[in-house]
Amino acid sequence: MNTHKRFRQGQILNLLAQMKVANQDTLRRQLVHRGVRVTQATLSRDLRELRLVKTAEGYRSLTAAADDTAPSALPPLARAVGEFLLDIRPAQNMLVLKTPPSGAQPLAAALDAQRWKEVAGTLAGDDTILVICPTRAARATLEKRLKEMLR
Repeated sequence: MNTHKRFRQGQILNLLAQMKVANQDTLRRQLVHRGVRVTQATLSRDLRELRLVKTAEGYRSLTAAADDTAPSALPPLARAVGEFLLDIRPAQNMLVLKTPPSGAQPLAAALDAQRWKEVAGTLAGDDTILVICPTRAARATLEKRLKEMLR
């Protein structure tokens, strides 16, 4: 996957984590505001590759939309942790999170959406997320939270 495509798909996930988007045209316009030009055909392909579906509440991941029909649906981060998190590796004031291939983006987007003070930022590749925390204490708190979600 080329760098531009990864960036574009990351911007799509970020937008959808921040706001409800009713249709592809609105999503395309929001991407243009972020400096990402995309055709409708490419956007459709990206949505399919990211496994996003249109729901009454806007675009959502296919697994999240299916899980919402369950009576005890988990919060988005808890679902993403349960579905994608394979390993947590501490490093100074950072965490390295390992996921299956293509699992890093949705997990990072769910983590970013929490807006926790322990998270200064995330960088997501295909199967690895670097979570930067402001302090080692914040890293330890975040690590504990994530491990509790795995139980």
